[in-house]
Amino acid sequence: MRTAVIGLGLIGGSLLRALAAGGHAVLGYDADPATRAVARTAAARAPQGERWQVAGAVRDAVANAELVVLAVPLPAVGTVLDELAGIGYSSLLTDVTSVKGPVRDRVNERARRFGRLPGFIGGHPMAGRETSGFTASDPRLFHGCTWVLCLEPGETELTDWLTLAALITTLGARVVPATAADHDRAVAAVSHVPHLLAAALATVAAADPLALSLGAGSFRDGTRVAASPPALSAAMTGGNADAVGPTLDRVLSLLGTARAALDGADPIGELMPWFATGTAARAGWPGEPSEPVALPADPDVLLRLGRAGGWVIAVADDRGTVTAARPLIR
Repeated sequence: MRTAVIGLGLIGGSLLRALAAGGHAVLGYDADPATRAVARTAAARAPQGERWQVAGAVRDAVANAELVVLAVPLPAVGTVLDELAGIGYSSLLTDVTSVKGPVRDRVNERARRFGRLPGFIGGHPMAGRETSGFTASDPRLFHGCTWVLCLEPGETELTDWLTLAALITTLGARVVPATAADHDRAVAAVSHVPHLLAAALATVAAADPLALSLGAGSFRDGTRVAASPPALSAAMTGGNADAVGPTLDRVLSLLGTARAALDGADPIGELMPWFATGTAARAGWPGEPSEPVALPADPDVLLRLGRAGGWVIAVADDRGTVTAARPLIR
């Protein structure tokens, strides 16, 4: 599949490499000339048959593309969409941004303004790291990862969705169907609020040199994502404010309960059930997958699969069915 990847950071660069390794004709573009130079040098060193090209402009990158992937930060999405509309690009379009509602809104706004826009399917590979940039990219980044593909009832073309799902599963990822609203609500709890908590913990520890010298596994694991670039963390949390706010309120409420227990007559006894709930939840994650089953490639069926925590492993060549699995209930 002829693909253009716009934005060559960790995710975009890894996707560029993965598609090239899979035999796809792929061009990359990044607004930073230094990044383009690094990507060109890496392409020249890649094995024959696994190389990519780097264009000098968005227009050149998308000229013959069947698929364009937006791998730019949320604040830059609108600018690239305007450029694609000006060029007249009309094939399949997806993105890898960590918040989906605002991207969907930007796409729909451009469609109203320009009267045309390619078929859009929001996407989000859950495969980030605290490192960034093309030099951190890895063609195996998506092996075993969860990749959300948005499926909006009455809006998403199912044929386009299945085409993109088939491509992504060949990268070793499992595809989770979800609406943009469902995605944003879910990632607020498992990705965005954890970034806020990690930054807060790191900030508190940084004020005490002794605490930093004693930091070990709990501190390392609890603050890993605090090392992410501030601009990226702010874009994902602030860009999903409608979902992050209520989720953070629930976390603060739970922490408030723990704080009150510390002032109680029996803090250990009061904290034991508080910890037990989280312990049980964490012990059950990730769940064991069920045996793969064939499901009809129907939007309602796919969305029910996603809401049950399930995922698509493969798409049939005739696009009539998908192979899927879901977590076992114990």
